[in-house]
Amino acid sequence: MTAIPLKKDPYSIIITGVGGQGNVLASRLLGSMLADKGFYVTIGETFGASQRGGSVMSHLRVSKEGVASPQIPRGRADVIVSLEPVEAFRVLATYGNPDAVLLTNTHPIYPVGVIRGELSYPPLDELQDVISRLLPASYFIDATEQALLLGNAILANIVMLGALGRLNIVSFDRENFHAAIGRRVAADKVAVNLQAFDVGYGMVQV
Repeated sequence: MTAIPLKKDPYSIIITGVGGQGNVLASRLLGSMLADKGFYVTIGETFGASQRGGSVMSHLRVSKEGVASPQIPRGRADVIVSLEPVEAFRVLATYGNPDAVLLTNTHPIYPVGVIRGELSYPPLDELQDVISRLLPASYFIDATEQALLLGNAILANIVMLGALGRLNIVSFDRENFHAAIGRRVAADKVAVNLQAFDVGYGMVQV
């Protein structure tokens, strides 16, 4: 794949989710693929109470010119990839703008307060409706459902990367992913990760 010219430089990508979803691995894989394409990539990460399912967010700044600050300014995200739907809404409130592209997993992870009945979780159809009205370029897939069919819910992060690749807004493809995942996981885990990537790639209509 020829490197896609950046619409702006630096180009700002957020990957968000909750602890245990593989958010950090997804950000490192994406950064590795873009670096292999010749881009400068800076990654900054923030962690809530991640061991208890708290928010985890990675900022990726991608540039052809040089190293950029790892912190994305408020309202300046170009792409938001969310592994959990409420986290998508939370990040949009701070970093979103009408020109951003959003890709979110629709499978909820309920906080302890919701499980105990102390808090309520917003209906998914309402969340999707609000997000769609805020962002014309928004995509919704149940990555977790597909990951479970492959045998492990954690593969939802890879399904999401495959879907992001299909959107063709950042410069990577299956070959780049194969090289990057081969550096990160044991050899016997590469095949199922490639399957997850392929499933995600096929879930988005553009």
